[in-house]
Amino acid sequence: MPRVAAIVEYDGTSYSGWQAQAHAPSVQHCVEEALSFVAGEAVAVTCAGRTDRGVHALGQVVHFDTGAARSPRAWVLGANSRLPDSVSIAWAGEPAPGFHARYSALRRAYRYCILNASTRSALRHGRCAWIHRPLDAAAMHAAAQALLGEHDFAAFRAVECQSKTTRRRVERIAVWREGDLVWLDVEANAFLHHMVRNIVGTLLEAQAAADPVAAVTRVLAGRDRRHAGATAPAAGLCLLRVDYPPQFAIPAPRGGFW
Repeated sequence: MPRVAAIVEYDGTSYSGWQAQAHAPSVQHCVEEALSFVAGEAVAVTCAGRTDRGVHALGQVVHFDTGAARSPRAWVLGANSRLPDSVSIAWAGEPAPGFHARYSALRRAYRYCILNASTRSALRHGRCAWIHRPLDAAAMHAAAQALLGEHDFAAFRAVECQSKTTRRRVERIAVWREGDLVWLDVEANAFLHHMVRNIVGTLLEAQAAADPVAAVTRVLAGRDRRHAGATAPAAGLCLLRVDYPPQFAIPAPRGGFW
């Protein structure tokens, strides 16, 4: 049975998260209903990484198996005609044999946005976390470099995280300021539940410490969630992209929004 891959973007504000749930709206349910309509049969999708309630995605990747023969254009346009404005299929195609949206991924990239201003923004509501106290983005960036490499990230996992191992490899992490916006980019082979939001919360506390780098280093080495910062709001988080080996020919998501 042919396997189809797709890139999905969504505003997660109104959803309980990616994963389908019996009594709450989910992105997965919307996508499966739309694709099933195009296929003329039930379609079940597998994603690269489940996102939480209120988290957005520019480059979520999914795959599904179907006996329906449709062109990439038909999958995209047909599904989008059935999707709400907050969810869109940006690309679809048949990858090389052996592709799996989750297990074939080399790395995931997330971006977190903070509005660092004295007043909240109506237009950025749901897309940024609002923090009114002054933030030192340079100190946050320096402290974040302590997380580079492969480590035990137990201090940054959610209590309900079900991962069998807490070791992850962070390949890139950067914090910078653009006017009233403070951005954080982080790329890793995989992430624990709430890992990015807990990193952000820890950096928000560490940036005010006498030695921000030492503060984050202690949290990482301690492997104790109680010593890390509070979980940052979901609204500021976006799954930017998922990278795969080139033989699968999964394109980069369209940019310009995050």
